[in-house]
Amino acid sequence: MRLMRYTTGVAIAALMACTAVGQSMAQTAPVPAAGTLNPAAEEAPQRAPTAAPQFRMSDGIIATVNDRIITGFDLRQRMLVLMAMTQVQPTEENIGAIQQQALNDLIEQHLQAAELTKFEQLKISDAEVDQEIAGMAREAGTTPQNYMTFLEQGGIRPQAFREQLRTEIGWRELVGGRFRDRAKVTRTQVDQAMRQLTESATKPQYLVGEIYIEANRVGGMQEAMNGARQLVQQMIQGAPFMAVARQFSAAPSAARGGDAGWVVQGTVQPALQQAMETLDVGQLSNPIPVDGGVYILYMRDKRSGAATSLVQMKQVMVELPETASEADVLGADLGESDVANLLPQFQQVARSSDVGSISSVVRSPLGVHLLAVCGRRLGGPEAPSARDVESRLQNQNYAMLGRRYLRDLRADALIEVKQ
Repeated sequence: MRLMRYTTGVAIAALMACTAVGQSMAQTAPVPAAGTLNPAAEEAPQRAPTAAPQFRMSDGIIATVNDRIITGFDLRQRMLVLMAMTQVQPTEENIGAIQQQALNDLIEQHLQAAELTKFEQLKISDAEVDQEIAGMAREAGTTPQNYMTFLEQGGIRPQAFREQLRTEIGWRELVGGRFRDRAKVTRTQVDQAMRQLTESATKPQYLVGEIYIEANRVGGMQEAMNGARQLVQQMIQGAPFMAVARQFSAAPSAARGGDAGWVVQGTVQPALQQAMETLDVGQLSNPIPVDGGVYILYMRDKRSGAATSLVQMKQVMVELPETASEADVLGADLGESDVANLLPQFQQVARSSDVGSISSVVRSPLGVHLLAVCGRRLGGPEAPSARDVESRLQNQNYAMLGRRYLRDLRADALIEVKQ
């Protein structure tokens, strides 16, 4: 199984904009009000940038990872890639956060590359790298040749970029093969997730984008807060949320551009719940501190919980007035119905009874009923299928196992960062 690509194609306008070291582009669209994400940021054209600060670092050794070195040149190259991918503009305030993220990425790349050397079968060919670049070029709407040309115009060396991709491809293959059995999702887990979705269908729900800055990874909680504030400002000014999430977020949703899907009221930490309740659709949150890090939320949509819930029921009915206590018994299959379309007396049973259970006596104007709930599921065009749920759970498992693997490698490594 191939895991989801962790890099992303860069918009052509952004690539063409990167024509000099330290330069990036702003959007021509008007800057929205503070806290609001520009919904057209992914597609908006670019304009010439204002003066950007120059990178201040030597060409010598910046860090060592076991027996591998990271130079100032390596770090500048990764910073250029990071800015091209996210369209984040370098400023005096955020250049430190960009540098720290780039350094973390390089350290992890070296750890991954060293681990890959232990597996002879995981040598990634030039053809596989070419295929990866072709996929990224398609996402950007151009040809592979033009894609690489634009990168070079931005000061990014093709060989360093190809080696980065070679390691990313190999790491995906390693994680996918090493944890294939552990990442599998059982039928019971899928059924449980589907039940939870159905049970929560009547609660308020939020379609959320998320970015999580892990404090330990960036040097502490204060650094995480400072970095998150800078990212919020950059996204308000036009940096695409999905691109920023892919490069900066430590959440499993980073591979999906920060897409956390529909979140049900009451299933997240109180600080996040409070933010979801106050954010308007299209609005970006201020940094939200939680244990271990900082979140940024983007409210993509909200719904009141009126998602269609379908239930299969059977009844045993006594056709007598509501005051009667005995009668002839009639059985009927009510089929599958939207809970909202049932008699009010039936709705409570349909929503609260366990599948396979038989209700206590229910009285209605038609008579006296015993109801059996035979099945329950979400309905409507947005309802996920069992296959959708299984795929999402499996991707979450791969992301979690991959992070643990890398965390263990980092804990065992000798890493020295020059001050």
